[in-house]
Amino acid sequence: MANQIHPMAIVDPEAKLGDNNIIGPFCVIDKNVVIGDNNKLYNSVTLHFGTRLGSNNEIFPGASISTKPQDLKFQGEETTCEIGNNNSIRENVTISRGTASKGKTTVGNNNLLMENMHIGHDCEIGNGCIIGNSTKFAGEVVVDDNAIISACCLFHQFLHVGGYIMFQGGSRTSQDIPPYVIAGKEPIRYAGVNLIGLRRRGFSNETIEAIHDAYRIIYSKGVMKEGVAEARAKYPDCKEVEYICSFIESSKRGVIR
Repeated sequence: MANQIHPMAIVDPEAKLGDNNIIGPFCVIDKNVVIGDNNKLYNSVTLHFGTRLGSNNEIFPGASISTKPQDLKFQGEETTCEIGNNNSIRENVTISRGTASKGKTTVGNNNLLMENMHIGHDCEIGNGCIIGNSTKFAGEVVVDDNAIISACCLFHQFLHVGGYIMFQGGSRTSQDIPPYVIAGKEPIRYAGVNLIGLRRRGFSNETIEAIHDAYRIIYSKGVMKEGVAEARAKYPDCKEVEYICSFIESSKRGVIR
């Protein structure tokens, strides 16, 4: 089906649009933008240079995608902001495109990005994440799949956030958040395993118990790498425990305790 482009929208003739997109009034679509099918852009959405938008996304008023990075090292290199399918991007969300560091900022599929949040340059957001109002990510943050992050949270640059976590509203962190946990309190720290979230996602009781026990072992040790070795030895065939152990071992900023 043909695209429905409001007469008060501005679409650069070099932009490439798929089929059946709805472009509302006062939207601006720059050159070097590629859009898939069945997207709906409400009024006053801006897709800047370098936007790569998949299909079936809904973008609400005031959102600004693939903005110039807020990084003084950026020298105008040609980079992108790549967004997958079935995302809901709410009012006034801003997402910067990449820099020479990685070349692109990426957002996966089936995410809910709530009002007024910001994703900095070269970030990597996975699939199935829910990110609350006014939460801010500095550059090069990686968020794994199915993370739930509440409102008004702050994330330092270069952080890694594990999958299936629950992050308390109004919190901030300069350390990595390992998978499957609840992170809360002030200063931010480990507050247990995200039991309700894991059950809702269909994890078996056996797997949840292994995750819980692995963290009991890891956090009981003064030297975390000793706990990692013990947990891995106890659960050699559990991929969830291996994810935890590999995450902690690869952490560059250290994980919360």
